[in-house]
Amino acid sequence: MNFSGGPAALPEEVLKEASEAVVDYNGTGLSILELPHRGKDFEKILEEAKELVRELCGLGSDYEILWLHGGGRLQFCMVPMNFLGPEDTAGYVASGHWAEEAMEYAAHYGDVQILSTSREDNYAHLPKWPTDVSNNLAYLHYTTNNTIYGTQFHTVPKGNVPLVADMSSDILCSKRDYTNCALIYAAAQKNIGPAGATMVAIRKDMLERIHRDIPAMLSYKKHAEKNSLLNTPPVFAIYTSMLTLRWTKKKGIDAIEAENRQKATLLYNEIDRNSIFTGTVTNKADRSLMNVCFTANNSENEKAFLQFCSERDITGIKGHRFVGGFRASLYNAVSIQATESLVQAMQDFEKENKY
Repeated sequence: MNFSGGPAALPEEVLKEASEAVVDYNGTGLSILELPHRGKDFEKILEEAKELVRELCGLGSDYEILWLHGGGRLQFCMVPMNFLGPEDTAGYVASGHWAEEAMEYAAHYGDVQILSTSREDNYAHLPKWPTDVSNNLAYLHYTTNNTIYGTQFHTVPKGNVPLVADMSSDILCSKRDYTNCALIYAAAQKNIGPAGATMVAIRKDMLERIHRDIPAMLSYKKHAEKNSLLNTPPVFAIYTSMLTLRWTKKKGIDAIEAENRQKATLLYNEIDRNSIFTGTVTNKADRSLMNVCFTANNSENEKAFLQFCSERDITGIKGHRFVGGFRASLYNAVSIQATESLVQAMQDFEKENKY
């Protein structure tokens, strides 16, 4: 039972189909690992992956869907390189480590303004959403879900400037209005596939805002012109992401959201009840559906509970190295049954260590 923060659990049927394609993709006699990236077979995979993103996110033909290398950190660079000129200012909501890192990268290319932050409270809650935003900002960047601290913006707000959202860890976890965003990026190793691919959905009018002279590999416009084939794409990661998106469509966003809320409720209720564990998010309304962060009442119980879970085939719950404690990631492919097993382990551990 994999509760890792990423690379995360994938649906069993996706793993099975992907493993079969490693030996023989779709009866071609070629492994998916050998498939020509400019051939018709991969072209179909790429187009299906793009259309599934559009359908599941409710995006129209006014959005380009790109599949890129480099993970979230490359997007930290590409966003300001494409849209933040030397005389421009971008606004950032500093809600956690990854939001802060995105802001640090952006400062290399133009002026950065912190619109709101919860840094002073070690990100134990979300900062207030900025309401008085200057129309002169090149864009407003925020991170929808904070994997390290366990907080989440549950809706996508509308804004008067282009909204850029890092949705790496919670895309497709619930119904949202993705059209409020001018650009969405998601490193795939959570809800939409394995590590190695990054999905970018960018409104086409944004491509006309690129004025900096940058190499083609760092230009959204050039990647869009070449249909994500500017260089050899991560074929296997895109293929497995396409399979995961198929699984997501078949299951349905409504059902996925209902399960995610059920899983989160089960685990948060146990944390609030259990005498050994304490949640780390101070405002319950800010609690993440995807990453449940908590601590034990002492360091000995923390070590002991990790071992207790390991003996029960529960893995990946150790907290991020920056904060310690525990983090149970409840991504889309994590089952209700697995969550119930973790809750049972917490109850059993309390009984054995209460006195």
